[in-house]
Amino acid sequence: MPSVFTWTVRVYYEDTDAGGIVYYANYLKFFERARTEWLRSLGIHQHTLLEEESAAFVVRSAAVEYLSSARLDDELSLRLTVEKLGRASVQFAQQAWRGETLLSTANVKVGCVDAKTMRPCPLPASAAVKMRAA
Repeated sequence: MPSVFTWTVRVYYEDTDAGGIVYYANYLKFFERARTEWLRSLGIHQHTLLEEESAAFVVRSAAVEYLSSARLDDELSLRLTVEKLGRASVQFAQQAWRGETLLSTANVKVGCVDAKTMRPCPLPASAAVKMRAA
């Protein structure tokens, strides 16, 4: 069974619409932050990859489903699982929970590109090793 990474975020006023409900696009921001924190937990720093390897991660696709609403001041548990680790991409399954209530799910495919050319390139070896071990 793949390992699950969990990261917690609080819903702030800026995350909500006029009705105090999390604006739908902000779930993408929450999921992005969870992926960044997952990388950090593995000792992978995106600015280092950019500076030393000229490698950057870009979202290739995202499919999001909204099941229930989060509100101002809610504490959300963001869960991430790597579904597939390819040569130049990573496929994630992500979920946003409030307690025992599943709020949103996402399937996100992230590709690795050469920052200078913006063309696909293999995941840096050092990062790939850490991702496979997670």
